[in-house]
Amino acid sequence: MFIIQEYTTAVMFCLVTMLCWGSWANTQKMAQSSWRFELFYWDYVLGILLTSLVLAFTLGSNGSEGRAFPDDFAQADSANLGSAIWGGVLFNAANILLGAAIAIAGMSVAFPVGIGLALVIGVVVNYFDAPVGNAVLLFSGVALVMGAVLLNAGAYRKLTTATTGVSTKGLVLSIVAGVLMGFFYKYVAASMATDFARPEAGRLTPYTALVFFAVGILLSNFVFNTVLIYRPFVGEPTSIGAYFRGSARDHLIGMLGGLIWMIGMSFSILASEKAGPAISYGLGQGATVVAALWGIYIWREFRAAPRGTATLLNAMLLCYVIGLGLIIAAR
Repeated sequence: MFIIQEYTTAVMFCLVTMLCWGSWANTQKMAQSSWRFELFYWDYVLGILLTSLVLAFTLGSNGSEGRAFPDDFAQADSANLGSAIWGGVLFNAANILLGAAIAIAGMSVAFPVGIGLALVIGVVVNYFDAPVGNAVLLFSGVALVMGAVLLNAGAYRKLTTATTGVSTKGLVLSIVAGVLMGFFYKYVAASMATDFARPEAGRLTPYTALVFFAVGILLSNFVFNTVLIYRPFVGEPTSIGAYFRGSARDHLIGMLGGLIWMIGMSFSILASEKAGPAISYGLGQGATVVAALWGIYIWREFRAAPRGTATLLNAMLLCYVIGLGLIIAAR
């Protein structure tokens, strides 16, 4: 199977993760005028599952190192399969709640609170599970990235009107989403072998872990998203039947979103052996700022922003670049 051999390559893979995780939501934005989020999300999940299977039977089943996907699945310990599946369940709950929080409270609350919490919790949890890298540099980098997230929040607040309030429901959903998002990665990482080239018996290769992570997302989606379809956090209820009335374009855009996100997850997991789970996850969660850049320069979300917003945005980018450098240097 294909694995990463050098730390420099691992860092490049983490940067791709950051770009993917910060970019997949563009597909939701493309579909939102004609397609409800709850219906879009089904195709997004299918895109994640299909991408994991394609990777497992191609990169995960060829080459001289590690175990091919069918062989790895056959020898896998049920506890490790369950850990990967549980990671998928946690991620799915977090991602759905984050989407609802954005719809209710806006990005100025949901992203800084949700992804900010996920970044801090995820790096701390993954570092103490596998303490790889210089702690001072790593946590200094995380602090600067958090600073960038908060500056991003300040810029978004400048876009709100004086009468716009912060929804308590949106704030609570953001907090719960962030906590769940901070923990999902550790369960996927815990299911895998520590040496991808010579995996221990019962442990999973990264490709098998990704497939069962995706299975956890799919299985939990029958519960989480079905409830959301009939009892949405925002908007009128829809129905399962409405999903089958979507156009080919609607379905393909959703699957594209899942493909983009899962490529990012796959690259992060592959990088985690050489970079360490904390660094790999921390770099990936810099996606918040990538998403902000899409909003600034492509979707033009700040075109009506008041004076002073540009200063916040420039400070955000500076904090982010320096923080990213420190996280990379921590290894």
